[in-house]
Amino acid sequence: MEITASMVKELRERTGSGMMDCKKALVETNGDMEKAVELLREKGLAAVAKKAGRIAAEGIVDAYIHGGGRIGVLVEVNIETDFAAKNEEFRSFVKDMAMQIAASSPQYVQREDVPKEVIEKEKEILKVQAMNEGKPEHIADKMVSGRIEKFFKEVCLLEQPFIKDTDKTVQDVLNEKIALIGEKISIRRFVRYEMGEGLEKREDNFAEEVMKQVNG
Repeated sequence: MEITASMVKELRERTGSGMMDCKKALVETNGDMEKAVELLREKGLAAVAKKAGRIAAEGIVDAYIHGGGRIGVLVEVNIETDFAAKNEEFRSFVKDMAMQIAASSPQYVQREDVPKEVIEKEKEILKVQAMNEGKPEHIADKMVSGRIEKFFKEVCLLEQPFIKDTDKTVQDVLNEKIALIGEKISIRRFVRYEMGEGLEKREDNFAEEVMKQVNG
């Protein structure tokens, strides 16, 4: 059965679940609205949207060091209560987020955090790239909209594929944890350091490295 946008919209309005969760539920139940509602409730996802308006004022700051000290991450993740902040599921999720940031190097938590000027500059670059490929301007403009979505998936933590299960996004995993723990969870901020990032290597060291590669 074809799953239409209106069906997804109706299910979303009935359950408050995310668009992708609604679509998946309808696909799994072959378009049966009542079974899809039941499925979302069983998974706990129907309650996620209702928790979005709550305040997550507790939480933890966690650290992750990778590669013998070459990459370091600090991440703050908030939750509603101090009790839940001590929950092993929550702490495991925070650790996973620190590892995700170390591995995938996002620049922002969500697309709403990306400054408008950064988006406009990226669009300019993408348009020039498309035109350099020989595409007419009107085609290049259409290509930019698709490629800017790819840009968001690369630089925004919540839109990245989850490192432990690339069939899910980080947002999917976050929603699952909210449903499981029963409290609003919010990834507030992070910082990622990579050893030597932004520094120019000494020329003699660089030459040595090149020679090793050539002779190796």
